Amino acid sequence: MLIPDALRQLIDDGLVEQVLRPLKSGKEAAVFVVIAGGERCAAKVYKAAQQRNFRQRMDYVEGRNTGDSREQRAIDRGSKFGKERREAAWQGAEAAAMTKLAAAGVRIPRPRMNSGGVLLMDLVVGADNEPAPQLATTRFTHEEAVRCHSLLMHEIARMLCAGVIHGDLSEFNILRAADGPVIIDLPQAIDAAKNNNAKRLLLRDVANITRFFARFAPELRRTDYGQEMWLLYERVALTPETRLTGRFTDARKAADTAVVLREIAAAKEEAEKRAEIKAWRDEERLKKLRGGRS
Repeated sequence: MLIPDALRQLIDDGLVEQVLRPLKSGKEAAVFVVIAGGERCAAKVYKAAQQRNFRQRMDYVEGRNTGDSREQRAIDRGSKFGKERREAAWQGAEAAAMTKLAAAGVRIPRPRMNSGGVLLMDLVVGADNEPAPQLATTRFTHEEAVRCHSLLMHEIARMLCAGVIHGDLSEFNILRAADGPVIIDLPQAIDAAKNNNAKRLLLRDVANITRFFARFAPELRRTDYGQEMWLLYERVALTPETRLTGRFTDARKAADTAVVLREIAAAKEEAEKRAEIKAWRDEERLKKLRGGRS
């Protein structure tokens, strides 16, 4: 078994104890099953930019910023230093997105460490305690398909509530764990508020998942979860507890109701502030009157 230099460095540093076997090799990285901290983990080793066939399209990188103006200018110019920083930022984006989503309770592998081109995370296992298979390799009954599709629609919505859109979601980057589907592969994840392609990529993610499950439950083709999610998100009416219906007209009604409720709450808050200011002014005038009498 050929162990990549980046992964061997983690072994030398004592961060990884053993490499058990390769798990898969994809368009942007190779994944290995390793032992770290006495537990089985997944180590994702990113391929060098020239070895990848996945392009960092502007669809994904729009709205991203390194936070360092010098680095950002170098990236924008495409200098050698800029290309190095862009590569580091591309790799770091996945760890950052996973950390954010894990905190939001989204069903993803828990990230453990990101160092030297290796992302170490929890190993997702199936019912047999072996690495979980892709959804693409799994057949579903009608009932299972409807239930799993609904769960994933709510996970996509939960991601959107956290301000993140996967951007490349399909049955090939969702694993069927023992306790349900787990979303993986997030280096291209985008900021829903900063990327002009956000709605299109969200709708594509939803369409990909719906198309897959419609093979087992054809009626899912008539749902419109993507448009429902986006409308609720735009109207600030989407929460992790929102009960999605898959019907766009229902979303419009819910969004309109949420807008009215927010306006009522804002008006109430404004009235309370005015009343508080009036009470303070009345009290000050009373103090002055009392002072004049003395």
